[in-house]
Amino acid sequence: MKVIKRYRNITLALLGLSMAMLSCSKDFTDLTPKGTITNENFWKTETDAVFAANGLYTHFNDDNMFGRGLFWFINASDDMVTGRTDAGSAAVRNFTATGGESRINSMYKKFYQIIQRANTILLKVPNMAIKDEIKNSVLGQAYFMRGYAYFYLAQYYGDQRAGVPIVTEVNMNETKFTRPSHVKENFVQIEADLLRAAELLPLVTSYGNEDLGRAHKDAAYAYLAKANLQWARYEDSKWAEVAKYCDMVTNSGSGRKLINTGKPDVDFASVFYIENNYSSEYIFSVVSNKIQGSILPGVLFENTGYGLYNGWGYFHPTLELYNSFETGDNRKKATILEFNDTYTLFGNVTQYYSSNSQTGFQFKKYMQPFRFPKDQHLNPSGDYPTSDLNVPLVRYADILLMKAEAQIKQGKSGDVEINLVRKRAGLPDLTGATMVDLKRERRSEFAAEYTDRHSDLVRWGDAQTAYAKPATGRQHAVKNDPTSTYTIVQVWPGRTFNPAIHHVWPIPPPDVSNSGISQNEGW
Repeated sequence: MKVIKRYRNITLALLGLSMAMLSCSKDFTDLTPKGTITNENFWKTETDAVFAANGLYTHFNDDNMFGRGLFWFINASDDMVTGRTDAGSAAVRNFTATGGESRINSMYKKFYQIIQRANTILLKVPNMAIKDEIKNSVLGQAYFMRGYAYFYLAQYYGDQRAGVPIVTEVNMNETKFTRPSHVKENFVQIEADLLRAAELLPLVTSYGNEDLGRAHKDAAYAYLAKANLQWARYEDSKWAEVAKYCDMVTNSGSGRKLINTGKPDVDFASVFYIENNYSSEYIFSVVSNKIQGSILPGVLFENTGYGLYNGWGYFHPTLELYNSFETGDNRKKATILEFNDTYTLFGNVTQYYSSNSQTGFQFKKYMQPFRFPKDQHLNPSGDYPTSDLNVPLVRYADILLMKAEAQIKQGKSGDVEINLVRKRAGLPDLTGATMVDLKRERRSEFAAEYTDRHSDLVRWGDAQTAYAKPATGRQHAVKNDPTSTYTIVQVWPGRTFNPAIHHVWPIPPPDVSNSGISQNEGW
């Protein structure tokens, strides 16, 4: 009997989830469930277990997580600039933040909230008298989400000087913590959690529509690859592990492949269409709909949306990103709108212009929901511009390019994997692809995605040089004229990136104080 028949659609589950159970106090370690549901009358039935598992996904609805919160870190890259005057986000981009800025002061705590919810499940569910198939699914999701949360914490806040506190079901009720001496200890924990998740979780192909969006076996393998990619900064032996876990995704039996119908002018763009929310390419994503989910598409849309729908006007592509695409790369037009480009907006064919963009460009990847009448795929409230489009966190293209990088780093050929990605983009094959080629592919493939160009530049050791250069854009003479002429201008000066400090972000000061840990050095 399939477990999935016992679950509601994850999107609907998130909408109906009682936040009384999941509210948390200000202390990042004091995450005991609050409200009328208590240990005395909960943790009894299959419904209780599933309800708890649903709570692992509530952060999909949080603006300060994968709505735009983590995008403030990605915005530090050379691919984009802050779209509007904003002191807090400018401090992040200029590496002068304290961690207390409203833009970035909640993600650290919220990842620990996910961890504490997972810990509670791992403590309570094993002793519940429920069917094994339900128990294994709920436990698998908990192990996955704990490893997933630690992955982002380790990537953003841990290094060779100190990892992030390891809180499990064993020590979850403590109030003070120490930081591991090296972030590698976090990767050991992440790997253990994700391997356990992979054992317990099924392939996504066994899910019905009501369970799409939940963690599954391929997602666990994908995050194992991503964790080892970061781990390889400290241990070269981990490149072999990256390749191994990428192959486990490819060979899992779930039919992973790129969307490639032989039409390069449409195939890459279609990856980001609503009808492909659960395609062979999407491995794990932020589940979204018209009422709840990720606001990122609206955040990237023109500020005030031409008076038609509220856009927030943040994160504008730089001229450097625009110029980085190879001639003939179909990803360029699918990724970036420039003045005079023809596109469909709310059912009408129009030409792009912007009174808002500081660079003369807008990201196009997530624009499909805006093609249709507003009530079809967008939140009726423009103040919370969610849509029916899921926002990807891991795509199969990432698996291929991680495998290619791992091969190149081991002195082997990554041509097969890198050329699969290039072929879909309409580009010729490479022979003897190098790290230079690999870096360009990742930039072209993942611009404006949570795959994170900034993190790539940091782990490659390229951030200091890249960020010393100013960001430029096009200043159009008449901003509401699609055919207006332009001049090239500097939109953001070069920045000082100190690799000894800025390869991690500051931990929010209240979380440092509450948990009794040390701040990242130099911040």
